[in-house]
Amino acid sequence: MTKVFVGGSRRLGRLNQQVKERASNLIDEGFMVLVGDANGADKAIQKFFAERAYPNVIVFHAGTSCRNNLGHWKTRSVKVERAERDFSFYAAKDLAMSQEADYGFMIWDGESAGTINNVLKLLERGKKVVVYVSPQKEFLNLKAAADAARLADYVDPMTAAALDKKIDFRRRVSAAQSALSLA
Repeated sequence: MTKVFVGGSRRLGRLNQQVKERASNLIDEGFMVLVGDANGADKAIQKFFAERAYPNVIVFHAGTSCRNNLGHWKTRSVKVERAERDFSFYAAKDLAMSQEADYGFMIWDGESAGTINNVLKLLERGKKVVVYVSPQKEFLNLKAAADAARLADYVDPMTAAALDKKIDFRRRVSAAQSALSLA
């Protein structure tokens, strides 16, 4: 069964009609949805699938407790060796989903480091990702790591600097472009 890692920014607590239509395609195709347990986009995604009683969902969470599981689906606990519940703690579950998924579908607010980190992780593993850029209300279909450069078009310099501090954004995008030119 094809697995899709669906996630997004915590600041986005509602799915618009465009995103719901794309998410409906996952149901129509019978794909397994891998989703996190955070508030925001994860919870909105869970709500969407729970309202449709869609059974093919697994909720990933870091550590021993799951914050949100609106559809009472199976859960997957990801062991984390750190006690501090920081970016790295929660990124562990995202890493597990990016490894297990065949594809990604991310809903991005234009600033979230976690969402862009997930996009980059998927692309770095050779997996295609659809990114909904919420401020512009448009979808990006990213098929290879080199496509990550398209994300930079949606990031202002201040946001890029913040993303650099948290996830080394510009270096990773540049490395993806360099890999393409060497191929």
